Amino acid sequence: MTDWIEITRRNARSVQTTIGWIFWDPGAVARYERLGLPGPLGYIASRAAPLAPAGADATIAAFGSISSVGIRLAFDLVAQHTTFDAIRTARDAAVVDGLATHAAEVADPLIALGPDLWEIVEKLPTVGRVLFAAHLRMPRPDDPLLSGWHAVNCLREWRGDLHWALVVAAGLDGVEASILHNAWLGYERDWLPRSRGTEPRDLERGWSALEQRGLARAGAVTSGGVELRQHIEDETDRLSTLPWRLLGEERARRFATDFEPACEKLLRRVDVTAGPNYQPASRVR
Repeated sequence: MTDWIEITRRNARSVQTTIGWIFWDPGAVARYERLGLPGPLGYIASRAAPLAPAGADATIAAFGSISSVGIRLAFDLVAQHTTFDAIRTARDAAVVDGLATHAAEVADPLIALGPDLWEIVEKLPTVGRVLFAAHLRMPRPDDPLLSGWHAVNCLREWRGDLHWALVVAAGLDGVEASILHNAWLGYERDWLPRSRGTEPRDLERGWSALEQRGLARAGAVTSGGVELRQHIEDETDRLSTLPWRLLGEERARRFATDFEPACEKLLRRVDVTAGPNYQPASRVR
């Protein structure tokens, strides 16, 4: 029998990497800075663009663990200097240039599989998946490479929305989830929540909440906390097999073999542009 969970787990890493490298790409950052958004604020604005009409509060809710201060600042700077459409256009230009420079071999798979992926994306349920639905409504690029990339991005946000639903069902907020995720990965204490802009007072509150539930003790996450994080990951895989089932086993396995080599290059690129802890969803635990 086909192991759809294993296929899902394997392809999720390539989906994440195909998209995530652009968050720290110097070409993208330079474009954002020319539009008035420094550093990571450009990433926030480019990803938030499809949901931007709903405002900063909706984006904070959808992003889960990204600093609310950073999100509000990104919205303020866009209002002062540019538009979300301009930020998104800049990101797309950086994607095309960056892929050609750092992982040109991913172009053919994106172009070839893009139409099939869009057929799948259109069949996925949107209920409870607000960020995915916001991305789905956006105009599709005429460029077949960029169109394929946006289809993969929709897959990423669909899985991400599901993941955050499971986080909420586990009784966690974004800070608490980041603390557990950090421990699950084996990173140095608080690296992950700090990298997402979590303020010290919120970190303290998060640790206190986890200790009250027995998920942390004496400044460290307990084995029960790590097990809960593993459960959330396993459930995310189990409940997000639908896109790959719809695509079919042959094409789902071809996605893995076609995308993984380029994604390893893109992940090494993240090591250079951001650091080896970044892009945690792409890291092998």
